[in-house]
Amino acid sequence: MTSDEERKRAVGFAGVDRYVRPGTCIGLGTGSTARWAVARVGERVAAGEEIVAVATSVATERQCRELGIPLVALGDREIDVAIDGADEVASDWSLTKGGGGALFREKTVALAAKTFVVIVTPEKLVRRLGAFPTPVEVVPFALPTVITGIRTALPHVRVKQRKTDLAPFITDNGNAILDCSLGQIADPEISDIVLRAIHGVVATGLFPASITGAVLVADENGVRELARPSNVVPLQRGVD
Repeated sequence: MTSDEERKRAVGFAGVDRYVRPGTCIGLGTGSTARWAVARVGERVAAGEEIVAVATSVATERQCRELGIPLVALGDREIDVAIDGADEVASDWSLTKGGGGALFREKTVALAAKTFVVIVTPEKLVRRLGAFPTPVEVVPFALPTVITGIRTALPHVRVKQRKTDLAPFITDNGNAILDCSLGQIADPEISDIVLRAIHGVVATGLFPASITGAVLVADENGVRELARPSNVVPLQRGVD
């Protein structure tokens, strides 16, 4: 594979072909790699397979409709597998997500799925999270107090409100995004808890390693599946 787009296509297709069977309800992610998984589901639906999807964004819903993929609402069907990209995958399988602004819905679907499959290209693999700013979804009314709260809880952090064409970025939920440069993150789960404890924060783009069920990586030699780190205990879905 010679181009980044070819690698994204390969890993998106591999995620679907390795983990999706006829009759599956699949959670479909958002972004430049996930859209290839959506495209592959569309091909299989067009070939006559019965697959339904829960989309993680308005953009993914639109792509599903264009490809004829039947959509169901969250909670209507048990999600067998969710497939999505990531902005960073640490060596312990914790993730940074939300570069596309869909982090709340992406995390909701990943938590609801029996298996969460992450599809990436090699540059997304890091030893620790933190080079990519951590997205934090915030209720707009609370932005001033949330920014103050983040700077108080994490004094070293740099906080910037996300904008598009000079206007504030608005999520599909009607919220704002703060991109927070935390530096190397020693414990993503603790950082997530600290940020979510601030009133007005809806979600963060830090995904604990326990959510991740599999990681597929496409490089010049093809698509490989990473071995699970020995210290990662998978999340027990449906258990308090």
